Amino acid sequence: MSPRSPVNGVLLLDKPRGLTSQQAVSRAKRLLGAAKAGHTGTLDPMADGLLPIGLGEATKYTRFLLDADKIYRASLRLGVTTSTGDAEGEMLLQRPVTVDAAAVAAVLPRFLGEQQQIPPMHSALKVEGRPLYSYARAGVTLERQARTIAIKSIQAIDFKEEILTIRVSCSKGTYIRVLAEDIGEALGCGAHLVALTREASGGYELSQAVNLQALEAMPAADRLQCLLPSDAFAVALQSCTLDSADCRRIGQGQLARITPEPGFYRLYEANGRFLGVGEATAEGVRAVRLMAADEAVRPENPLSNPQLTG
Repeated sequence: MSPRSPVNGVLLLDKPRGLTSQQAVSRAKRLLGAAKAGHTGTLDPMADGLLPIGLGEATKYTRFLLDADKIYRASLRLGVTTSTGDAEGEMLLQRPVTVDAAAVAAVLPRFLGEQQQIPPMHSALKVEGRPLYSYARAGVTLERQARTIAIKSIQAIDFKEEILTIRVSCSKGTYIRVLAEDIGEALGCGAHLVALTREASGGYELSQAVNLQALEAMPAADRLQCLLPSDAFAVALQSCTLDSADCRRIGQGQLARITPEPGFYRLYEANGRFLGVGEATAEGVRAVRLMAADEAVRPENPLSNPQLTG
């Protein structure tokens, strides 16, 4: 397979521990022979789990899954705080752990709902083009603005030998290592993150993902069968089918002469081909991102059928 083959679609990858998200993307890109690839939300090297990857034309729509809620399984070591908030940092303080399951059950509900969270220095969030972790490694601490996040649900699923495992459903931008530290402080003993798995993102689940080892073992042609169509990143949006005249207008950078409710829409031709994403206003629908003309998703892809996904 040519390394520059026109491969377009969405790969649900089960990222292993020990790789950065970008390293995982690069390996998947090479295995599938795609010309372009990008992911929808960084997982740290110590984390594993669901990493949706866009290939080719699908990279145009990653933003629509970046905004989606996520579900994580996280293991916290109680009694120890570290310089990074996870197991890779240096131990800062050790305290006795005297809490029990009842104390945990009483504390966790405090973290439900919308709240402010300050991003950690050891994160991939960029400031002036550099990730925060690069400043931290150089011994520089920058002031960070708190961001609004939301914890939709949080529950303890295991607690033994000072390791508390929780499952968290949260909004985009939530740092689980910060949540782990905050839970530790609320329990009075401190904590840091020792394991993290992303179990779901935007309606997709880890059980649907394929790992790199399995991809490597497949014949090249079979790897392509693992891909979802390019509109998979935008399935949370409503769909809108355009007539031939409006298809031409959209393709020429003009407004489609329809006025659905304001918002973003997946745009389709009458035959079910995915054209891209548009935004509806009172004036009509304008294109936000469009598929290349010869790469539109064909109607045999189930996700491209407005009747199935609208």
